[in-house]
Amino acid sequence: MGKVVNKAEYPNHVWSYDFVEDRTERGGKLRILAIIDEYTRECLVIRVAPSIPASVVVEVLEWLFLTRGIPKYLRSDNGPEFVARAVCQWLKESSCQTLFINPGSPWENGYIESFFDKLRDECLNREVFHNGREAQAIVENWRQEYNNYRPHSSLGYLTPTWKGERATKVIRIDQVPKELRSRPIFSGAVTGQLLVTEQMGKNFRLGLVNYSKGARAKFHSHTSD
Repeated sequence: MGKVVNKAEYPNHVWSYDFVEDRTERGGKLRILAIIDEYTRECLVIRVAPSIPASVVVEVLEWLFLTRGIPKYLRSDNGPEFVARAVCQWLKESSCQTLFINPGSPWENGYIESFFDKLRDECLNREVFHNGREAQAIVENWRQEYNNYRPHSSLGYLTPTWKGERATKVIRIDQVPKELRSRPIFSGAVTGQLLVTEQMGKNFRLGLVNYSKGARAKFHSHTSD
């Protein structure tokens, strides 16, 4: 994998997405969209269909943003589905910045490329799909196994799901210890949640999440006593 620009430092920092293609047993085209969190390596979704236009890409992202939060960056190549005006405008309105790799440089999107190598070697090349519905079910089962049951050496032999759970804790404002509430980040905080992202050693990061507004405050770094 080449040098990664804007390397992910915490969950929901950088996501990446791309397409791979396969065929049914009768030669029908299958487009497979995958989105991963580059920090945890978790595959957030896999969508399989004969065609996945820009409108469906927005639909998938919208659901993830509502259920998983909004990443700071979304990395992709310059494929027509990703550079489409509808997608770029929607991401801008959602306060998600795009990271487009240079044309003909797939190594700049190394995490998703590595993920697709595993998907193809361990699933696509071993299965014969009768139709798109069966392909979706089989690929989704593989995604669940990849996320929840397989340790990854790059994650210190944690699973992607476990990595995410260890890295992020969410608690209500009224559960925040009193000694922390004096910090400037909590000034005026009434609704929302505290997002604590685990860092190396004594360092950690705090950020408020207000789901009613669908936005996040900037993270602040701290050192525990």
